[in-house]
Amino acid sequence: MTKVEVRNGNVDGALKRFKIKVAKSGVPSELKKHKEYKKPGVKRREAKKEMIKNSRKRNKNR
Repeated sequence: MTKVEVRNGNVDGALKRFKIKVAKSGVPSELKKHKEYKKPGVKRREAKKEMIKNSRKRNKNR
């Protein structure tokens, strides 16, 4: 459980720190992954497309 202490009544700052901590823990990305079921073949295809896209980006910068 993520906890954030409110200092000097600064709720906005505490909320900002809380959002950063939650994002770093990976909860939103896990939630997106589990929102709908994807077949293993679809996952492989998407991963392959992502790898191709990333390799093109790396090669473009060289």
